Amino acid sequence: MARTPNSPERRSFDQNDGDFHIRRAKDPEPSWDGRSSSKMSVQTCKGMSAISRRQFLRLSSLIAVPLSIAFPSIAPAKDSLLQPSDDRDRRSSDLDEFRIGSSLANAVVIKNGNVCFVADTDGMVPLTGGHGYGLYYHDCRFLSGYVVRVAGKLPIALSGTAAHPFLAKFELTNPRIRSSDGEVLSTDAIGIEWRRVVDDAQPALHDQFFIKNFGRQRAEFLLSFSFRAAFEDIYAVRDALSRTLGVLHPPTWRNGVLGFLYEGKDGFYRSLSIQFSPSVEVTGAQTAHIPITLEPKESTDLRVSLRLTESRDPPEVQASVRRSPFPEKVDSDMPQASAVWFDALPRIVSDDLVLNKVIARSFVNLGLLRSQIDHLTFFAAGTPWFATLFGRDSLIAALQTLAYDSSMAEQTLRLLAKYQGRQEDSWRDEEPGKILHELRMGEMARLGLIPQIPYYGSIDATPLLLILIGQHAAWTGSLDLFHELQDSVDRALVWLETAAHRYGHGYLAYMSRSEQPLDNQGWKDSWDAIVNADDSLAAPPIALVEVQGYVYRAKLAVAQLYERARDVTRAARLRREASDLRARFNRDFWVAERGFYAMALQGDGRPAVVISSNPGQALWSGIVEESKAKRTVDRLMADEMFSGWGIRTLSQREQAYNPLGYHIGSVWPHDNSLIAMGFRRYGYDQAACRVFDGLLEAAMHFKSYRLPELFAGFSRSEYEVPVPYAAANPPQAWAAGAVPYLIEAVLGLVPEAFDRRLRIVRPTLPGSVDELHIQGMKVGQAQVDLRYERTQDGTVDVHVLKIDGELDVIAEQV
Repeated sequence: MARTPNSPERRSFDQNDGDFHIRRAKDPEPSWDGRSSSKMSVQTCKGMSAISRRQFLRLSSLIAVPLSIAFPSIAPAKDSLLQPSDDRDRRSSDLDEFRIGSSLANAVVIKNGNVCFVADTDGMVPLTGGHGYGLYYHDCRFLSGYVVRVAGKLPIALSGTAAHPFLAKFELTNPRIRSSDGEVLSTDAIGIEWRRVVDDAQPALHDQFFIKNFGRQRAEFLLSFSFRAAFEDIYAVRDALSRTLGVLHPPTWRNGVLGFLYEGKDGFYRSLSIQFSPSVEVTGAQTAHIPITLEPKESTDLRVSLRLTESRDPPEVQASVRRSPFPEKVDSDMPQASAVWFDALPRIVSDDLVLNKVIARSFVNLGLLRSQIDHLTFFAAGTPWFATLFGRDSLIAALQTLAYDSSMAEQTLRLLAKYQGRQEDSWRDEEPGKILHELRMGEMARLGLIPQIPYYGSIDATPLLLILIGQHAAWTGSLDLFHELQDSVDRALVWLETAAHRYGHGYLAYMSRSEQPLDNQGWKDSWDAIVNADDSLAAPPIALVEVQGYVYRAKLAVAQLYERARDVTRAARLRREASDLRARFNRDFWVAERGFYAMALQGDGRPAVVISSNPGQALWSGIVEESKAKRTVDRLMADEMFSGWGIRTLSQREQAYNPLGYHIGSVWPHDNSLIAMGFRRYGYDQAACRVFDGLLEAAMHFKSYRLPELFAGFSRSEYEVPVPYAAANPPQAWAAGAVPYLIEAVLGLVPEAFDRRLRIVRPTLPGSVDELHIQGMKVGQAQVDLRYERTQDGTVDVHVLKIDGELDVIAEQV
């Protein structure tokens, strides 16, 4: 049942994490008639490594690998091959000069498990280098070129989409060509429908081509397929490796199968076998020519399968080059694991077409990024460069989607606990109890040339793990996972306490000890991200403002769990530590003359006094004093910070500001989603809605309504559209989770599953939405259907339509 409390007023918003999904077309229309529902009215809104991500995205050739490199030792080589420059101020170094030749902003990406294909909008992969397209598996690009030609010419691309995580479709047509019989075929005479599916089970890529002659004359031509495979490590793709480590064999044709083989220095053999149906009779070194003859209005089809093999067993790899049965069909059948995941999500639909499309795309991208390690599923950070386990990214994405799917959080937590630090290892910045930053499994990782095996250079992944455990319990009403992972929780708390006192000030700070250091170890991890007002780099050890908030929230979250587990002594101690941290934080990080929080405290105790987005995430954590919240919100929403599309990472008034900088002026959707949730926590609902509206309108201008990892910080008044950041990951996990998390924020969903209760606190709606429905949202063992409806006087009514199970829904007004 639902009820409205007698004293609902509450300014502080103890927000948890929420849950949404789009109703699929095959689902029946829900019968939202509002009968037997409670409602309330509230005021509505108006209107990677040891190198940073930025370095990784722009990395030039720093190394020349000797041919006599040792065979695979996980221990780091003494003369590390990825040594950073000795010059600490690297603004003029080659790191910033590298640009990959082709932006992936409009790439068509499909992924199934650990197999990922990134193609241009025409479905192809250029045969020349300098791009990031290709077929990736286990941190290796197996295929780096795939071009289709019609009578020797490139076809004309009409469309390219990926409606499902695993399936892409392209529509091509012919340019003006000369038929084999000498006749000229005009443009658009031939239609080519190209369907592509990735298969993680084999693993493989399956293509099917449907070719039709729409013209009035007979068409005879060669359809040619050219391929290139170099089996580059993910770092080699970005030119971090100057030459092939292992042995790349020449391509061979055998029984109509084109085979590529690579003997890695890590002891693994990798192969790519390409098979055609019907069989190929005319071949070149890396090209297949298939004669096509079509009478007017006649059609035909052909298939191409690209199978991947990775093994220490040479016979197994050689066998993969033999002919194999083709799948019965290449169509839109969803892999069972993905189908189960999508079907279990709540449905969400609104009367705003744009919001519906953005939500749908968000969940498609999240589904695409679902990956597995050790049979545990998690959200990979992003494709193609970060298609692996990242502590911070995977945790935040699981947190953003927790109300939609608690199982992803469970598996992510189990996986990260499994790799929790056990020893002191300066090469990998590992410490007992610490949660990893990044895990790689490619050739360079297996050789120990990079420290991501895993690497632990993350100052915030550990408290984020504790926050997620607490939020998971709030949504599920169960202590089972907490009890299962209690040893990991205890080790994480010990690490927090030990690390906080390492530099004598009681704050969690970082300074890498690795020979290949990640200089900045918060979410803004590029080398120039943490700056002073004079544009100088902050001096380590660095204590970030938002990280202290993470620690505060983590201790309170775990204290609640210990209290429910009847360990009241430990719960009380954690609350005292959190209270003490909050008092010291508001004293030491607040810069009175600027009316804002410092970005960080530096090694000598000086604050990094710049206006940045970081304190917005401190609001999210709840560590900010009420008396300082309004000034913090006002500064974040001022023109110097709010571009109209979102909140910038750095104020445009700061000397270091660069609208195209990775972390020094750009806009990150995930950052904005956390900040908006912080606004809601402190009662600044209209500011939260302005952020939501800005990001929603920005999403309209990106391909397939897909919010990118980040975009440029140019003001909305300068450009009519958001300016892309060329090297941004096309699908990126916490960007995909941003809008679902924002929806949870504005709807005011606060789970209290232990008490079989869902609080709806000050619900609002985005400015473009008048009605929104949620179906099948889970709280504990119950499910609930809700309808939000804007009224004529600008308020929002909330109707509880259906409850399955025992759940008390409480509607709270301002």
